[in-house]
Amino acid sequence: MSIESQADWIALRRIARVVRLTLDALERHARPGITTAELDGVASSLFAEHGARSAPALAYGFPGTVLLSVNDEVVHGIPGARRLEAGDLVKLDVTAEKDGYVADAARTILVGPGSELAQRLQRCVREAFARGAQAARAGNRVNEIGRAVEAEVRRQGFFVVPGLAGHGVGRAIHEPPSVPNQYDPRQRDVLAEGLVITIEPIISAGPARAVEDDDGWTIRTSDGSLAAHHEHTLVITRGRPVLLTAA
Repeated sequence: MSIESQADWIALRRIARVVRLTLDALERHARPGITTAELDGVASSLFAEHGARSAPALAYGFPGTVLLSVNDEVVHGIPGARRLEAGDLVKLDVTAEKDGYVADAARTILVGPGSELAQRLQRCVREAFARGAQAARAGNRVNEIGRAVEAEVRRQGFFVVPGLAGHGVGRAIHEPPSVPNQYDPRQRDVLAEGLVITIEPIISAGPARAVEDDDGWTIRTSDGSLAAHHEHTLVITRGRPVLLTAA
């Protein structure tokens, strides 16, 4: 969507705050021994408190409130009986709807200190996001975001997981334009002031493809390597973008 009124700003900021609060709560509760289903319950309770709903459940019938992916699970992990262990690299992905507006954000956390590789991957995905956000200015082509993300990931010796991308957001989870994490010279979309999108680097430690589990949701790395994901909903301006889910 494109922001057209003060009412749009207010509504988007309201649901973006719920997303951020949920991510904060999930990170606080993510300790060894907790199950991903119990974490999902934390999110469900917070959504209910704020009058929000799970956008993936509403739009696609996702069997949970939030998406929780561990280690080689890249995205779309279903909450369940799995217990987190010390050293796990966990992707927390929260997409919420309230009053017809949607916000989406994700972060990668470590349960305990984790391995050096996991720490590097976690740091890289955040820095790749920051590089992509620097390119997200009105008048730039969307593919400049992918160029910046891919360059930073490669510089740090990691890999962009192909086929997974950011997207427009605001009234639905997935709106145009697609925001790839790699440079595509064929993409001609131009960023306009007021456009609401997500930037979400999704990276792996090895040169992996994304493969879907038999559950029809969970996506893993094809080589079993660790994966990381970082995402915010943001608004394009003529200067720095406004990171709605960071405030």
